[in-house]
Amino acid sequence: MPAVRHRLAPEVISHAHRLPPLGKRALGARRREAVMRAVVTGAAGFMGSHLCAHLLAAGDTVVAVDALTDSYDVALKRRNLRDLSRRPAFSFHHADLLDADLGPLLDGAHAVYHLAGESGARSSWGPGFELHARRNILATQALLEAVRDRASGAFVHASSSSVYGDARTSPTAETACPRPVSPYGVTKLAAEHLCALYRTAYGVPTLSLRLFSVYGPRQRPDMAFARLFAAAAAGRPFPLYGDGEQTRDFLYVRDAVAAMRDAACSGFTGVADLGGSPVSMKQAIAAVESVAGPVEVLPRPAERGDARHAAADITVASRAFGFRPRTALHEGLAAMAAEGA
Repeated sequence: MPAVRHRLAPEVISHAHRLPPLGKRALGARRREAVMRAVVTGAAGFMGSHLCAHLLAAGDTVVAVDALTDSYDVALKRRNLRDLSRRPAFSFHHADLLDADLGPLLDGAHAVYHLAGESGARSSWGPGFELHARRNILATQALLEAVRDRASGAFVHASSSSVYGDARTSPTAETACPRPVSPYGVTKLAAEHLCALYRTAYGVPTLSLRLFSVYGPRQRPDMAFARLFAAAAAGRPFPLYGDGEQTRDFLYVRDAVAAMRDAACSGFTGVADLGGSPVSMKQAIAAVESVAGPVEVLPRPAERGDARHAAADITVASRAFGFRPRTALHEGLAAMAAEGA
């Protein structure tokens, strides 16, 4: 689906220019080929572990932080860290952002990649909202407080397409009014606003990347493709919520983490969409079946908090830091199958 060109409002297009010097703040992160000292929160997770591997391959030193919460099997998170921990340029710190002394970890950082948080639209209703607010809003504010007076480069916040909710246009540009349809989306939007506030008030060069549906090897077990592969392997039904015509924009994880580093090196600040392959859920299921075998679909009613359609307009990301998704959906799914999903 081709991206639709939109006229960018001044507050959106302003993040495409290079920032002026910020006193003590390190400028190495704004040179695409620079070697950096990077801090990664949520480093043991699906995207976090892929980001750490990408940064190490680029020659960066990585300071990894993760609370190892039980949002899913902690053994999977420890497995994600296993190969990384063998690298001399990698150090891991088991810490909660709301309790830890973050200063020593952040001192001298050229870039901070904030991926820690609580995911899941369906789990964010009712009693689940408190946990989402703590891990998505309060933890972000604590990290921004710790960063604000220290020499650092880009602060890259992993936001979500969930901030759009049921967008009125598709593909959806950053100029669209956010209308979250889940408490999870509300918390991610609040975290974006905090990033903007600290940029305005303290000069922290923050950027929020609105990630659409990221997939790939080691995907969280609650995510759609991981559940589809598991259903195909075990011969058990896959519950499909809605009629299957709802669309999602799938972005391969290695394209996503490469974009994060490119954005950090560019001097870009503000908000940008990152997406890849918009398809219907019926098409997504068929794509998994092509590499993993048949999947029995168990129809279920659509659930509250699920947007009907989602597709990214990547114009801003393309102009600001050269983003272009390189991995077709069938290639990414084949890689998942080859690595045991």
